[in-house]
Amino acid sequence: MNLTPEQQELGRRNFLRALAGTPAVAALAAAAAVKGPVRGGPVKVGFIGLGGQGRLLLEQTDPAYAEVRALCDVNPLQLRKAEAVLSKRKLAPAARYAEWKEMLEKEDLEAVIVAAPLWLHAEIVVAALEAGKHVLCEKMMAWDVAGCERMIAAAEKADKLLEIGYQRAYNPVYQAAYDGIVRSGVLGDMYHARLVWHRNQSWRRPLEEPEPGYDPSRWGYPSLEHLINWRLYWRYSKGLFAELASHQVNVANWFFGALPEAVMSSGGVLRFKDREVYDHVYATFEYPQGRTAIFSSIESNAFEHYYEMYLGTKGTLILRGETEAFLFEEGKRGAPPTGLEVALKGSGPALEASESRVADAAGGSGARGTAAAPRIERNASYRLQISGFCSAVRTGRPLACGPERAMHSARACIRANEAVESKTRLAV
Repeated sequence: MNLTPEQQELGRRNFLRALAGTPAVAALAAAAAVKGPVRGGPVKVGFIGLGGQGRLLLEQTDPAYAEVRALCDVNPLQLRKAEAVLSKRKLAPAARYAEWKEMLEKEDLEAVIVAAPLWLHAEIVVAALEAGKHVLCEKMMAWDVAGCERMIAAAEKADKLLEIGYQRAYNPVYQAAYDGIVRSGVLGDMYHARLVWHRNQSWRRPLEEPEPGYDPSRWGYPSLEHLINWRLYWRYSKGLFAELASHQVNVANWFFGALPEAVMSSGGVLRFKDREVYDHVYATFEYPQGRTAIFSSIESNAFEHYYEMYLGTKGTLILRGETEAFLFEEGKRGAPPTGLEVALKGSGPALEASESRVADAAGGSGARGTAAAPRIERNASYRLQISGFCSAVRTGRPLACGPERAMHSARACIRANEAVESKTRLAV
């Protein structure tokens, strides 16, 4: 799916024209108006797991919402990189730990953010909840469904919040697309969705020796290779379905308002022979009322990159790269546009005037400028996710995803892997 510049402009304008005058417009600007929780101050948090994803979350942590008290990683190199992030952002240094259990025992924390390898999610999260901490855990929720169930039970018993890192649930473009396009019926009846995540790379991380004589075996990794490239081994990972598909299946469940009933999958180690997990996977998720979502992830071609496409009897919605949305109406390709521009300003996206915008529902004056562009910075959704989680801790604001919804995504993706192995259609 590659759109010409003219198609992109038309799709953007159609998307905003469909939202104009609806409450969904507010979703695109809400983040700019939200301020940090005042009552109780920033939430005292610790980070467990500071590889690439953990550091991204650290970089996007708003100090108005969260005070970073502690950092934990078994890899001292990752800790040094995380400290550099705090220094660059001019934030106070945080205590360093190699053992997450020690961090939970010694530090005065209200919440922990977990970005450890998948196989450790359930163990760490359950222990943190039992220690009285709220938890934001990266996706996929757990390595198996039993782990998801233990996490939910622990959160309920401890009466603490558990959120899973599906940042699209906090993304203003996705929220506006759901409220203003999907739920309002602009697409008509949806029977099909296309979920794509294509790359031309090996997914392998370079091996960096943390320090002379470093031995990761004490933490369950027989070699540095297993520690750094854990995603490539079944004992720690669930591969592309867990790391990529679970994001898009989570949205498909949300937009369809249903859960997949069955899955058919294929895949294998087709290009890179240095791993156990599949480097190409394909799946058809079957939903009630005859709906399907087809997912593909390949590591041999990046032409289509990644996007989600929802096809309805009245129109097509495309969400690309987590930053922008396009709408194409069936039979109305030449409809006149209404120009609203969405730009990221300060702590979130805001609506602005564009060349065809007049003084109307959004309350602004006419202005001339560039073409309408419903687009946000990709990392904004991570920032909104952490801030939303901290707001839930402080003020009781509802979580955007929640563990039940996250478990359904995990269950479907785990079954997709099993369907590849069994070479048969499996019930979800």
